[in-house]
Amino acid sequence: MKDIIYELQDLRYLEWAKIRHSSGTAGSFLKAYDDLPDGKRYYKLSDYDSVQGIVGHECVNEIIVQRLMDLMHMEHLQYTLVHALIKLQGQEYETYLCESKDFKQPGESKLAFEDYYMMERQDDELPLDFCIRMGWEERIYQMFLLDYLILNRDRHGANIEVLRNPKTKTIRLAPFFDHGLSLLCRCRSDKEIRCFDVMEDRRVQSFMGNHSVEENLKWIPKEYGKGIVKLHSKDRKVVMEGLDGILLKAHQEKIWEMIWKRWEYYDSIRNS
Repeated sequence: MKDIIYELQDLRYLEWAKIRHSSGTAGSFLKAYDDLPDGKRYYKLSDYDSVQGIVGHECVNEIIVQRLMDLMHMEHLQYTLVHALIKLQGQEYETYLCESKDFKQPGESKLAFEDYYMMERQDDELPLDFCIRMGWEERIYQMFLLDYLILNRDRHGANIEVLRNPKTKTIRLAPFFDHGLSLLCRCRSDKEIRCFDVMEDRRVQSFMGNHSVEENLKWIPKEYGKGIVKLHSKDRKVVMEGLDGILLKAHQEKIWEMIWKRWEYYDSIRNS
């Protein structure tokens, strides 16, 4: 698999910084970077607890979601899932982590969408209206659909970025990134996996829309919905390929059930 490195990599030299995730619940996501001859590499871990160690599977979620975005022709940051040996607070861990490169082009600088919107909006212009004025509406409709399919809990105003190039006077939305807090995140036992309601519309953070990913589907225009790339039941093989031994089979089945049932729901309403 091009997006998975199974051979154990010795990354014990990396220095990890604690980043509290925005949902306010217990746990931390740790990040690191490395300067290499061909550019920086960025690394992040799944949810880490100083007592239990690395307890989450958010990095696997990133791979699943990016494969889904590939199928649906959505621009995104490219992650690689890496089997690695790391060192945290004097303790060694063998885990799977995410590696990525910088998505900025030469000359570009990035800014949180929330900050750019606050600087450039007109009067009481809403974020979606602002994006429509900027010509970014198709990307936002893609985002609404994606976040519904994966139940993304964390699309706050800094998980959307704007890339600016003062030389070329261009500005664009960054590729989609950071989808760890989605799917069955926080499910860590067989019982939690079995009991998870894949169609539940849980309260989420969504700077662009409201706190319901299902309600946000209503913003997608009928004419755009007709052009969406369809998912097929056979796509499960592509989305889950190579994850045996990394993610429990029952976990994989539940994730695909979630994606597929949510797609079927959207497909039933998109032309209505």
